[in-house]
Amino acid sequence: MEIDKSVLITGASSGIGAALAIAYAKPRTFLALSGRDAERLQKIAIKCEGHGAKVETKIIDVTERVAVSNWISDISGRMPLDLVIANAGIAGGADGAGQGSEAAYKIFETNINGVLHTVLPALEFMEKRGSGQVAIMSSLASFRGFAGTPAYAASKAAVRIWGEGLRGRYAPKGVKVSVICPGFVESRMTANNPFPMPLMMSGKRAAKIIQRGLEKNAARIAFPWRMYFLAWLFGSLPPSISDRLMPKVAEKE
Repeated sequence: MEIDKSVLITGASSGIGAALAIAYAKPRTFLALSGRDAERLQKIAIKCEGHGAKVETKIIDVTERVAVSNWISDISGRMPLDLVIANAGIAGGADGAGQGSEAAYKIFETNINGVLHTVLPALEFMEKRGSGQVAIMSSLASFRGFAGTPAYAASKAAVRIWGEGLRGRYAPKGVKVSVICPGFVESRMTANNPFPMPLMMSGKRAAKIIQRGLEKNAARIAFPWRMYFLAWLFGSLPPSISDRLMPKVAEKE
């Protein structure tokens, strides 16, 4: 099959990652998809192949630096990657990393180191050939620390700021970098959140917004806009004010 576009997505077995895989799936497109659940990942691969895409899957944990680097190196050697989406991430709570200090370690390891393990080798290959695009999955939670999810919010803040810095560094080298900041999106991560989730949207809709933003090379793809404005506002206010306005929510980590 002749390939027009090649895309690598981590955390593609569910949620936004799965929705993005399906959104990009079409004839003459190559998809390299990773996840930790073989059954779910295979189901997504079959759907993508049904849309005409050529698909390769990899069961991998993004916290394993060498394994991720070797995977990206292998793919890049055979199929220069046009777009790499560092999507894999976890949250706390009963169905996530749990709660407490161990959960915080797991969240930082996956959401920060997992992104570094994906992005850095991809950038190395893209810089050498002078083209390519990287997308980093952050969150609207990255604009302010939340008592209910301090580790998750902090991890997403770290990768957002890192990605925004990388954009300026790599633009002169022909490599595009965008940061994605979604609000609440239907997924396994949000399925059992013990707090209200205003303006929740489907993964399919979120994927379309992300896709459009990446096509425009947007620096920050943040949505929905009303939640984005509120997140930005809370992050801009002095803590002495914003602390009093923050809703009390159950703890997830």
